[in-house]
Amino acid sequence: MEKFKIIADSASDLLSLEKTPFAVAPLKIITAEREFEDNENLCVEEMVTFLASYKGKSSSSCPNPEDWLSAFGEAENVFCVAITGTLSGSCSAALVAKDMYESACPGRRVFVINSLSAGPEISLIIERLSVLILGGKEYEEICEEITEYTKRTGLLFVLESMRNLANNGRVSPIAAKAAGILGIRVVGCASEKGDLQPLDKVRGEERALDTLLRRMKEEGYNGGKVNIAHCLNEGAARTLEKKISESFPRAKIKVYQCRGLCSFYAERGGVLVGYEKE
Repeated sequence: MEKFKIIADSASDLLSLEKTPFAVAPLKIITAEREFEDNENLCVEEMVTFLASYKGKSSSSCPNPEDWLSAFGEAENVFCVAITGTLSGSCSAALVAKDMYESACPGRRVFVINSLSAGPEISLIIERLSVLILGGKEYEEICEEITEYTKRTGLLFVLESMRNLANNGRVSPIAAKAAGILGIRVVGCASEKGDLQPLDKVRGEERALDTLLRRMKEEGYNGGKVNIAHCLNEGAARTLEKKISESFPRAKIKVYQCRGLCSFYAERGGVLVGYEKE
């Protein structure tokens, strides 16, 4: 039996962890023609290309309680990290699975974290959980410390298109309309309530990345960890990495490709940034 295990839904963009038991409860992207399960077998570029030309309705589907429960395995202490509960039922399903697991297995414990976010901010939380577990912390200490840590992380994004977000009710159609017109990018954030909030409309990728970095600094970033996830736009992600490094030479920055769920909402060209605040 594993003493500790971390479970996340696939909005974390992670498939595995090096030193800590880890599992994923996948979300799905659904259309009338095809269904994409956000797991290790998904070809993200194929999905993004299909969706860009698809004219029908598309939506996402969260893991059900049984999906979460299956991922728990036989762990004594489980930490679940879910995409924001404001925009998805994934966290609610994880809480149902927690009750089922603890009732069926007295003595075992499950701590569910509503990330109020997605993508690279979730991965920061998971990485911090792993550090605490590997550091020999006890369950109660980890619960307390990770709760405090989530108050010191944030998510910002630059999107070329917000079509899928608007079509699925994640942002208003009016807010989404400007994105992609005449090179306009939308810079936004995950709010304290866990919804997605557009902040700036900027013409051109370079200016959008500069605006995102300015927003990071205003929100309290001062050289901590940064995770940059991109949807088929490594060039922009590397440009942002360079800009952050020029301002904060000691910053620890990780760049990677979004998986399925985040690619569905970020769409081609999107960049998501999770960062630590002061």
